[in-house]
This record gives sequence, structure tokens and C-alpha cells, in this order.
Amino acid sequence: MKFYILASLIIFCMVINHNVRKSRRLEADEEKRFWDREHRANQTRHKPLDGLDYIKIPLESLPMHLLEDNEKVAECLRVINELSQTTVVNLTGFSNTDLKLEYGTANITALTQYDQNYTLLASTLQQWADLLYQAEQTEPARTILEFAVSTRTDVSRTYDLLADIYIRNGQQDKIPALMSTAEGLNSLNREVILRHLRERADGFGSDR
Repeated sequence: MKFYILASLIIFCMVINHNVRKSRRLEADEEKRFWDREHRANQTRHKPLDGLDYIKIPLESLPMHLLEDNEKVAECLRVINELSQTTVVNLTGFSNTDLKLEYGTANITALTQYDQNYTLLASTLQQWADLLYQAEQTEPARTILEFAVSTRTDVSRTYDLLADIYIRNGQQDKIPALMSTAEGLNSLNREVILRHLRERADGFGSDR
């Protein structure tokens, strides 16, 4: 009996040792691939940025003069106005290495700023829409949310609230379009957003 216990223990230790060595090899290979890719990225020459999907903020179609006396709304309006004068590009899901490989090392500072502008835009649009929705300004909130979705935001709350507004308005047939947009997102939030939208769509279907 002792022999079998000892043999089992030895086999167990061998398996653990094998898995540890395998894991270390995989980590080393992954690290090597990363640095090889980073080296290639740093050698990439400057490329034109004409092909970027620049975002224009449509101030004329957004509710820029609604609830201006509300301090929080006024701050959102200030940020949106300022962003409308900057360059905004949604680069969610792209690492610095990805950007350098695609557009060259010399562009990384500008691209980082463009993406930071977008991150601020997406969060501000959601905050603004929430404030209007809480004030029962549903349609203006919807306008803001639909613009946010058109920029391919990955803010989960944006899709959740817009889906709720559609259902409230009897426009649940618009939810599949939201799901289609979400399916194309290059973001870790993609599956969360899709799950929430499916729950809303399924919930509506079960109530009918």
C-alpha cells in the first residue's frame, strides 16, 4: 500500500513539474513575441493618418441648450463644446504597439491624445444622457445616446439605457441594431453589452 501511495505521489509531482515547465515556456514565448512585435513597431516609419475614422460632434443636433442652469449639465456642455474643437478618434482595443505598427512611432503621441479625447467624450455623453433622463427629458437623452452608439462606444450603460428607452417607447425592434453594433466592438466590454441586450430582448419576448 505504501508503495502505491509513494508512486502516486511521485507521479503527481512529475505532472505538476511538467505543467510548471510548460507554463514557463509559454510565458517566455509570449514575452518574446511581445518584444519582437514591439521592436518591429518601433521601426515602423511615419504613415499618414488620413484613414482614421475621425469623429465630428454634431453640436447642431444635440440638446446643447437644455437644462443649462443645472450645474452638472453645464459641465457636460462645457466639455462637449471643448471636445468639438479637438481631434477625436475611437481607438478602443488598440494597444500602443498596434498603433505604432499601423501608423508609425512618430504618430503615437497624437494618436494617444485622440483616443484620450474619445474616452472623455464617451464618458461625458453617458453622464449627460443620465442627467437628462433623470430629469424626464427622455427624447433628448435618446439623441445623445444614439450619437454615442454611432461612435461605437463601449460604455455598457449607454446601450442599457438606450435599450430601455426603446422598450419604453414601444421600439424594441431597434434593439437588434444595437446588438449588431455591439458585436463589432473591439472591446473587453463587448460580451457584457451583448448579454445585457439579449436579456432585454428575451425579457420583452417572454412578456408578450
